[in-house]
Amino acid sequence: MVRLTIPVFLALATQAAVAMTPSLEETYVSQGRLIVAAFTSAPFPYPARAEGHTYKGKLYPAAEHYADSTVAIFIPKGFREADRLDFVIHFHGWNNSVAGTLATFRLVEQLVTSGKNAVLVVPEGPRDAPDSFGGKLEDPDGFRLFMDEVLATLRARAGFKQKEFTVGRIILSGHSGGYRVIAGILDRGGLPKNADEVWLFDALYSQTDSFLAWAERTHGRLLNIYTDDGGTKEESEKLATRLTARGTPIYTTIPR
Repeated sequence: MVRLTIPVFLALATQAAVAMTPSLEETYVSQGRLIVAAFTSAPFPYPARAEGHTYKGKLYPAAEHYADSTVAIFIPKGFREADRLDFVIHFHGWNNSVAGTLATFRLVEQLVTSGKNAVLVVPEGPRDAPDSFGGKLEDPDGFRLFMDEVLATLRARAGFKQKEFTVGRIILSGHSGGYRVIAGILDRGGLPKNADEVWLFDALYSQTDSFLAWAERTHGRLLNIYTDDGGTKEESEKLATRLTARGTPIYTTIPR
């Protein structure tokens, strides 16, 4: 079933990434374990952004916006080890960063409050830049390689007693411009059976065919939360119309 919900809420590390690591990890120590690492498989650096990116006549240089390979991994207190680990992978939107996203949207606090036995992963996208590009994670099998590195990092740094585990269920979550990298992962990321749930937070700007094809292949669950003024209302309503026309059950909530 596809669920559409209207606004409810619902490589190389740069010097900046290295500098922020200790303080960011310490911020959430009372709620669990936050690991901040530089990943070879992180979205950036990437050749297509080696010269930076220009948007509306302004250049966003690579050194400042496309050289950060930071990935944050949060393990909530009381996490129960298992043979298969479940994950929530969240992709930030335009003009944001890993640290900014964790603070602004309180992702750690939400996971802890939910009580779910899952690991939260937040990779650095275009850092503080107006850009939806997903770098390596848009490459064929790029997401599979990324998750391999997530597992390796957990084995090395999480302090788990159990060292042999694999990827279980994956929820792909994205705000605003995060839609593009999620669409790329669904199309060619390499883990189609694991990524069976997608959450879009005012993020359905385009790539709708990718989300529809994924839902058809996997019968996965899609939650699309949008606002009247976020720029995603029209595309979200088109999606609902297309789903209804092909007989796909949808659930829509409109606040009164």
